[in-house]
Amino acid sequence: MPATPAPRIPAWPPKSAPRLFVEQALEAGGAITLDGTQAHYLGRVMRVAPGDAVIVSDDQTGEWATRVVDAGKRSVTLEVVERLREREEVPDLWLCPALLKKDRFDFVLEKATELGVARIQPVITRRCVADKLNLERARTITTEAAEQCARTALPELEPPLKLDALLGEWPSERVLFFADEEGGDPAADAFCYHEGPAAILIGPEGGFDDAERAAIRAHPQARAISLGPRILRGETAAIAALSVWMAEAGDWLGEE
Repeated sequence: MPATPAPRIPAWPPKSAPRLFVEQALEAGGAITLDGTQAHYLGRVMRVAPGDAVIVSDDQTGEWATRVVDAGKRSVTLEVVERLREREEVPDLWLCPALLKKDRFDFVLEKATELGVARIQPVITRRCVADKLNLERARTITTEAAEQCARTALPELEPPLKLDALLGEWPSERVLFFADEEGGDPAADAFCYHEGPAAILIGPEGGFDDAERAAIRAHPQARAISLGPRILRGETAAIAALSVWMAEAGDWLGEE
């Protein structure tokens, strides 16, 4: 008579476990108590109970498996069990997108985070339809996107800068690729031969005006690139450029 196979032990923590970023530095054996929106999410939305797993990152030490100790109405206490991954190294790429209408810029923040950008530096140009950004709300969007895509490193998010200030303060060691609807080197070609720190500048609805384009082209670190034969919306251009970068010079290439 064949032996009865041993029951299969489910993996722990399960892949379906909720993910959160926390401000507290994590260490094995420690405990953290969450309140506010995070406690509401775990307790009321995900309905966690004692013994359930929650995967937590602190943007410093990496990703940790935790176990629910107590799930109350106003707070949830977690025991830190073990580190699952070190904090990831993301490509040294900044995205400098011109501000767009709120819903479209929200989309840029979310997808740039998912695609793995290291820093987001919003830019104000003459044709921008917006000149302000709620940074607290924007950081909530990037944090939730990082949780959704299992990033262990949050992108840096800076306050908006006017274009002339951006160009005046630009670091000399970082190449600034800018998507120019009037033409430039094909993005894939420009990216695949580049090594070192880089950034991608994306214009607003309506594009850069003539004076802005001239100022960018005159900058010693600027390189004009083309994103194809069609004129793209600002949010489409940002996602397309980041996708090409990750494929040609980023972390889609896999290990050597």
